[in-house]
Amino acid sequence: MSKQAKAPRRKDNQAIASARYIKGGERKLNLLAQLIRGKPAQQALIELEFSQRRVSRDVYKVLEAAIANAENNHNLDVDRLFVKEAIVGKTLVMGRFHTRGRGRSAPIEKPFSNITITVEERAAGEEPKKKQRGKGSKKEGSKKESKPAAKAEATQAE
Repeated sequence: MSKQAKAPRRKDNQAIASARYIKGGERKLNLLAQLIRGKPAQQALIELEFSQRRVSRDVYKVLEAAIANAENNHNLDVDRLFVKEAIVGKTLVMGRFHTRGRGRSAPIEKPFSNITITVEERAAGEEPKKKQRGKGSKKEGSKKESKPAAKAEATQAE
């Protein structure tokens, strides 16, 4: 008997690319991941290309690799791709020492991170989901709308 095959990490309409040991902290890398999550792949590439952050070059390469994987390995339509997930993880931290005055030293941490980007193909007629409005959104029949309506009813009754 052979071992059971593992379930695939992705669906049929998804492609994955990842990079390990990117020089930079996970918090800095996650800022760029938040920037591209949920956006169309082409728009995400443009935003990364013109980003001022140094790490954006590495994230750009990973996103390009995910798009290339989708096109070549999974036969997905590049124009309908969007960034489904952008996961950032912490990996090793190099320790160094910096000499200080009076014979002392101070530790320096040089962090590294991993990033995994998943792109997914939207269905032909599917539109991207819009964010719901927050706390200040207007509801039907709110106080502001009901006052003019009450005045109009009062004038009609007279």
